[in-house]
Amino acid sequence: MDCLVCHDTTGSYRKFPTACGDPVYKERKFGKKVFPAVDLRKVARKVGKTSRTTCGRCHFYGGGGDGVKHGDLDSSLFKAGKELDVHMDVKGLNYSCSTCHVARTHQISGRYYSRPAAGKHQFALPADDGWRLACESCHSRAPHKNIEILNHHTAKVACQTCHIPRYARGGVFTKMWWDWSTAGKFTAAGKPIVKKDKAGNVIYHSKKGDMRWAENVVPEYFWYNGRMSYLHEGDKVKPSARPLELNSLQGDYADKNARIFPFKVMRGKQPYDPVEQSLLIPYLFGKKGTGAYWADYDWVKACRVGMEEAGLPFSGKVDFIETAMYWPITHMIAPKEKALSCAVCHRRNNGRLENLRGFYLPGRDRWSFIDRSGWVLLGLTVLALLLHAGLRFVNSKRRQDGGKS
Repeated sequence: MDCLVCHDTTGSYRKFPTACGDPVYKERKFGKKVFPAVDLRKVARKVGKTSRTTCGRCHFYGGGGDGVKHGDLDSSLFKAGKELDVHMDVKGLNYSCSTCHVARTHQISGRYYSRPAAGKHQFALPADDGWRLACESCHSRAPHKNIEILNHHTAKVACQTCHIPRYARGGVFTKMWWDWSTAGKFTAAGKPIVKKDKAGNVIYHSKKGDMRWAENVVPEYFWYNGRMSYLHEGDKVKPSARPLELNSLQGDYADKNARIFPFKVMRGKQPYDPVEQSLLIPYLFGKKGTGAYWADYDWVKACRVGMEEAGLPFSGKVDFIETAMYWPITHMIAPKEKALSCAVCHRRNNGRLENLRGFYLPGRDRWSFIDRSGWVLLGLTVLALLLHAGLRFVNSKRRQDGGKS
């Protein structure tokens, strides 16, 4: 990154994919795509404030393509409507990324990796330069007018859980599964295989293996206090851990700072050393004969070069292990009318929180002893009512008979 990545307003400043961060000084081709030379003088004279466009050029295309990584960040947000995101609605609030992701001395805030999920419920006034990432900064700790029970939910349920009913709903698919173990297949003539689904998404590529995509996806929900632990290069992993978590969420019901939070879970299979019990770092892009996988298609060679470059041990054995990575869902805020209803979670079967255990959820959970006790009490109540009514009837008849005599 450099200053122009964020502050170019011409839209012409581009980096060349394999130039280690350099822009395109002279016209070059990458595959079938032509990258024109950048007029650096013109760009330098047109620097300005960051925008959704400058941020989105990178963040909407993270992971190698439009919507691949995050699920709640893709090109549909460039011209978002209210149904897609109430804050980025181009005809409404039209927020830029920096409206919430404020910066101090160019240290851009990103709450999910640097600050607890619950925050301090602080307010950020328009005139200050404080952090504005917590929803409560603008909406307060009691955002629901006239519905106090919903305000009670904010202690254990993140705002995003109810107000982002689905992600990847702007017409762009997000990648949900990536299986590297199936890469390296070719046609009988030795040509690479590329398969696409009806929407045009690549579901198999000789370079990358099998992939699955989805749109309009229901998030998965977990307890989260804003902190994650990460798997680092060279860390030992248990082969029995399936899937292996690349990042593990912190927090549970007993954690006062944890909330129920929505996530995209990216799953797949990656190269793994069964002897050293660590993930492998393969060398992918390079010329034929260098060991690069996308040139020689030999996992052992690619991993040997990659691990040597990383300064890590490699046994010479390559296996594959299923992995999972958690991505917080926090964009694509739907209009309040489209927020989840109570019954979506508070029900016995097929509720969104069906698999989130360790606490009692009304409407979902039942205790047989309490249920039986309730039915017994109800039966005794009905019996008492019938007995009372019967006694009143008998007494009434007696009084009537006494009056006649």
